Amino acid sequence: MPNNMAQMIDHTLLKPEVTKEQILALCEEAKGHQFASVCVNPAWIEDAAALLKGTDVKVCTVIGFPLGASTPDVKAFETKDAIDKGAQEVDMVINIGALKSGNLALVENDIRAVTAAAKGKALVKVIIETCLLSDEEKKVACKIAKKAGADFVKTSTGFSNGGATERDVKLMREAVGSQMGVKASGGVRSHEDAVKMINAGATRIGTSSGPKIVNMQ
Repeated sequence: MPNNMAQMIDHTLLKPEVTKEQILALCEEAKGHQFASVCVNPAWIEDAAALLKGTDVKVCTVIGFPLGASTPDVKAFETKDAIDKGAQEVDMVINIGALKSGNLALVENDIRAVTAAAKGKALVKVIIETCLLSDEEKKVACKIAKKAGADFVKTSTGFSNGGATERDVKLMREAVGSQMGVKASGGVRSHEDAVKMINAGATRIGTSSGPKIVNMQ
């Protein structure tokens, strides 16, 4: 585990009612704690990029969020637009219905649309929404994300009926091996929660409780 857990945290604020003042506060907290990134909705990318210019804090945004049910072409456009506006990392939601229907080619093409649009320009994390999947579906989703060229797999949007668990993080780590990132997101609210996820194999933590977590170190 790194000495500075802050560098593993994506400081996250994705609620629909977020104001510009809250985005400013988020970015100031991220700068102060030297978090890995801020994760904001696409509408706030340009504001966050301006506020974080000249720092090591990255701007992360979400694609096909939170349902994952838009088309590959739309997700690719979202990705290109996000990068043009200053995003350096993108967290995309897979086509969950396609996975559960057994249409694995569509799942892969959907992820590839994003990885192709982001290639060489932004890191790609693939949200598989673990709470909606069987263990076998989780493994399949992780392996497809790896095959499609993603950099990370991520547990959850935080907008469905469950978040990250140690068990799921461990399963995902085993599915992708040691060369790919695993992001635990959804319900990670304390230093103890974060330590459990890291020990299970997470290399990034998505949370709105970043300051509380690092202040408890």
